[in-house]
Amino acid sequence: MPQPPFEILYEDNHLLAVNKPAGLPTMGTPEGRPTLLTLAKEYIKQRYSKPGNVYLGVVSRLDAPVTGVVLLARTSKAAARLTNQFRTRLVEKTYWAIAEGVLRPTVAECVDWLIHDERHRRMHVTPADAPDAKKAILTFRRLALVGHDSLLEITLETGRKHQIRLQLAHRGHPVLGDRKYGSRRPFPAGIALHARRLLVAHPVKLEPVELVAPLPEPWRRLGISG
Repeated sequence: MPQPPFEILYEDNHLLAVNKPAGLPTMGTPEGRPTLLTLAKEYIKQRYSKPGNVYLGVVSRLDAPVTGVVLLARTSKAAARLTNQFRTRLVEKTYWAIAEGVLRPTVAECVDWLIHDERHRRMHVTPADAPDAKKAILTFRRLALVGHDSLLEITLETGRKHQIRLQLAHRGHPVLGDRKYGSRRPFPAGIALHARRLLVAHPVKLEPVELVAPLPEPWRRLGISG
């Protein structure tokens, strides 16, 4: 069986967790363009010799240029239980990012209200009383300096679209390589944002499942280990 174009982090009868590469959309592209979901379905189909359609529910998703942990459910029951964990904020979500410039203070909480700009396919910070505004909360700590930039560990309290990318850019420190939100410098593959860790309760066994995604090669070339 050919190797899938992603690293498998965890697999059993209920779950499939993978390390998504940069540039691969999670789902929702025009027919014929590969996505993580279609490739993962093909992997399951071939690995287990499954006839017909394969069920996989996307429980967590990442923007195309972002790398790291994506969690998929292999049954509808697992999908429903995991989705409820995300909805009620029972999942621990940790990201690593390289943000342009030196962030101070080195530990901080960011609270903003975000709104979706459908026309330009991006998010904006908006007043709290704006129609359709949604609260976005994250905390970060600076792990190290990478040249004149900051390596951050970010804990997401909420899961808004483009949340980390926008909240850092709003403070003058866009994610390296993220041209959509103001970065002027390239990153070798995608942007310097990586879904490093998810901690969930197994939907059937109820025991903790910790999913940790190794860093892509461009990070390691900068001397960042993990």
